[in-house]
Amino acid sequence: MQTRRSFLKGVAVTAAGIAAPMIVPSKVLGAEAPSNRITVGMIGVGRQARYANLPQLLAVPDAQVVAVCDVDSWRVEQAKVLVEEAYAKHAGTPYSGCATFGDFRELLARDDIDAVMISTPDHWHVPAGIAAAKAGKHFSCEKPLSTCVAHGRMLCEAAKKAGVVTRTDSEFRSLRVMQQAVECVRNGRIGKLQRIHSNSPEDTKPVGNPEAMPVPAELNYDLWLGPAKDAPYTEQRVHAPHVLKERPGWLRISDYTNGMIANWGSHLNDIVQWAHNSDRTGPVSVQGTGQFSEGLWDTIVDFDATYEYADGVVLNYTMGGDPSIRFEGSDGWVSVKYPETIEASAPEILNEPLGAGELNLKDTLSDKADFIHAIKIGGETLEPLEVGHRTVSLCQIGLIAIQCGRRLRWDPDKERFPDDEEANAKLDREMRGDWAKWT
Repeated sequence: MQTRRSFLKGVAVTAAGIAAPMIVPSKVLGAEAPSNRITVGMIGVGRQARYANLPQLLAVPDAQVVAVCDVDSWRVEQAKVLVEEAYAKHAGTPYSGCATFGDFRELLARDDIDAVMISTPDHWHVPAGIAAAKAGKHFSCEKPLSTCVAHGRMLCEAAKKAGVVTRTDSEFRSLRVMQQAVECVRNGRIGKLQRIHSNSPEDTKPVGNPEAMPVPAELNYDLWLGPAKDAPYTEQRVHAPHVLKERPGWLRISDYTNGMIANWGSHLNDIVQWAHNSDRTGPVSVQGTGQFSEGLWDTIVDFDATYEYADGVVLNYTMGGDPSIRFEGSDGWVSVKYPETIEASAPEILNEPLGAGELNLKDTLSDKADFIHAIKIGGETLEPLEVGHRTVSLCQIGLIAIQCGRRLRWDPDKERFPDDEEANAKLDREMRGDWAKWT
């Protein structure tokens, strides 16, 4: 854990650049001593942060959210209010100790911040994560970790070099039904694993090519684009102004994301590889078919991908219907459907007590508590970057196989397609301007 340089008395810099004293009463978080708390900065406070990541971090007793940052100043102010109201309610006294930033680099420069939660659009995960690592900040990053395999590897290597604690922010490893499915497979309840089927829900309908619009006053659009190529602003490209609940348009645009094949796949196929005990490697071949939408929202909207692992296990990953995973073995099957349904071919598969030495995940912490706990003990989280990278890279090579229209061999150690330069060229993406040098 980083040395605590400053906590009770720091300097909060507002979005307007005005310094203000940051006084945090010890009763804000109850009995947990201030010196034992992990101070957290939020990078990106849009829909996912506002309704999932930020409230969950505010509920962790040994964490203290001290700063929020976003390129949208309206969202920054909304997040600041949420933080200060939550801590004031807990303490029973007014509280105003949350700093605000419009540029994540200024947040990372703060000495009194131990860790950051990165909840930006996907194309920002790698630059923000590498910057956090270079600043010596522990970080949890929203999934999917990257938009291409090469960038994901860069992120993993930067974190490893810096020696910071990392977590891929997916809650699936903390869901009991997912854990139970993994226990059943890893503990041999269905015999020898043979085949897996994971299924992603359908995406929303595409839109055409809306005309360019004036950039809202509260949005730093150039910084929002960041490493992505220059493009005219339209609301459907970014997010609706002064709205938090709607899914943002960038989730369907290939310049900023890989689409649902990686978005849901980073949840589902993490559990697939966890159960298969291959979450730090990958398959050896992939092939698939799919369709892409046209216009501004141009991500893949239908797919059927098949992967083969070195041990002969086959994964079939499809789109359509409920998010689910089915594991088939020589002695039965177990199936799990998000968020809380689990079934098996026989009752004993689910009901047989866990024996000594078997994998037991019942005491697993929630995703945010896991991150904070790992920082405090100097250990590894349940889903470090290497695991999250291997999950999204599985989705990304499936996308590449569909784009190429043929079966591809994959070397999970080298993270390359042997003797296939067309496919290998799709493993990397260019970054706009100086962002590549900056990372």
